[in-house]
Amino acid sequence: MPKPFIKDSSDNKDQEKSDRLARESIRLHQYYRGKLNIMPKCPIRELDDFSIWYTPGVAAPCKAIAAHPEQVYEMTNKGNLIAIVSDGSRVLGLGDIGPEAGLPVMEGKAMLFKYFGGVDAIPIMLDVNSPDEFIETVLRIQPGFGGINLEDIAQPKCFEILDRLRQEAHIPVWHDDQQGTATVTLAGLMNALKVVGKAKETVRVAFIGTGAAGIACSRLIFGWGVDPAKATMVDVGGILGPHRKDLDSGALQWELAQITNMEGREGGIPEALQGADVVIAYAKPGPGIILPAWIEAMAADPIVFSCANPTPEIWPSEAKAAGAAVVGTGRSDFPNQVNNSLSFPAIFRGALDVRARTITDEMCFAAAEALANSVDDSELNPDYILPKMMDLTIYPLQAAAVGMKAQEQGLAQVQMSYDELLTRAEIMIAASQAATHVLMDENCIPPMPAD
Repeated sequence: MPKPFIKDSSDNKDQEKSDRLARESIRLHQYYRGKLNIMPKCPIRELDDFSIWYTPGVAAPCKAIAAHPEQVYEMTNKGNLIAIVSDGSRVLGLGDIGPEAGLPVMEGKAMLFKYFGGVDAIPIMLDVNSPDEFIETVLRIQPGFGGINLEDIAQPKCFEILDRLRQEAHIPVWHDDQQGTATVTLAGLMNALKVVGKAKETVRVAFIGTGAAGIACSRLIFGWGVDPAKATMVDVGGILGPHRKDLDSGALQWELAQITNMEGREGGIPEALQGADVVIAYAKPGPGIILPAWIEAMAADPIVFSCANPTPEIWPSEAKAAGAAVVGTGRSDFPNQVNNSLSFPAIFRGALDVRARTITDEMCFAAAEALANSVDDSELNPDYILPKMMDLTIYPLQAAAVGMKAQEQGLAQVQMSYDELLTRAEIMIAASQAATHVLMDENCIPPMPAD
């Protein structure tokens, strides 16, 4: 029986830190009025320059593209421009808050794309009522973009939207909450298992939450080699399995119920965690969703990924006090940030550079391996299984790995060597960061206001 848990005073410090960050975010968003603007990328020296960039000179590239449509990638920014498309129906664990309220997240996403991937991104917030309307809108805007990043869309419609757009669009479409989150979670799991000395083939994993992130993580992790028969998955109705007669036949949760939980466990989160080696939670914001006593009942040296945003299902301090060997969250203010921001800018960088037709699970595997391998074995430890976002070396490595995998799969329309991909990614990303810092140095981006 689990021993009594004594609450650590550091739990209050975690909450105080979270509250302080929320207040500061409100203050600075109001001060800067958002996080994005649009700047020219060509010289403007005198009035005559506009005759080149706009009328009458611009007619020449227009006619060239009309005659040879593929030239749009050579004469416009289409090949480096993506749309971040959302309806605001499931925003950062906040739920269905609508397209306007979701805009700060999409602006932040665009900022990360530019700074860490050198990718230009524009938020497109949709006021739509059905998956069909969403899909039709994206298909109609695709001529102006090189790719589509779907974001913060409620399930189950997010699965239909992604599947149909991947089939019908002419440019790569992916859902970051699914594929991006799963890529970084897999990379974190790769290194966490090294830390605790356990093999993927034998570990028992409990997935808490079967939304977009949870289902995508399970798919990628099972594809990597974790045995689904040993895994348990928990949704709002409890542990998935053949006993769950409430599941709709053919739904993703029903399909997972047929391949997981072969020992026939029933119950909820505590029963799923009993004896588990790993818990991967993308449920609802906590704390208190996962209790310390449940961590104590896991196998020796358990791995705990409590990744709900903006607040994890259990505070890291609680999980460690309960015996967790490795703890990760989705937040940057704790060790081991298991967050899609570590990968999505790089994955799109690689896909755009080879003009990939889609982004596959195999491309995500390549990115996960590159991300995991960026942490040297000599540095690997319980508080360092993944690099920080500001480790700028990780993004070109993943971009090059993704570009090579796209070519290997026959999905690339441009052929490049690994070294060419790596160099291009390094140049594009460095240029974006340098431009930001020049604007800061020249006070075009005002300094942070005093408290």
